[in-house]
Amino acid sequence: MADANQHEVYVAKEWCKGCRFCIEFCPQHILYETDETNERGYHIVDMADGGECIGCEMCTMVCPEFAIHVVTTGQESG
Repeated sequence: MADANQHEVYVAKEWCKGCRFCIEFCPQHILYETDETNERGYHIVDMADGGECIGCEMCTMVCPEFAIHVVTTGQESG
């Protein structure tokens, strides 16, 4: 059965060290490295606009800094 929920990816910018593990392991390829840097000088990660996160939490599992997590936001409309 398909997951009817919507999911959002949140990045704790101050913890992200720009390792790109989440980008490499995301099965939907919706994460990217931004031009923005955090206080430690690392480029941070964000979810692409219109990206369709499936809520697998692979990004959460591979992040060595615990800087990324997935939140279920509700059911898809339609």
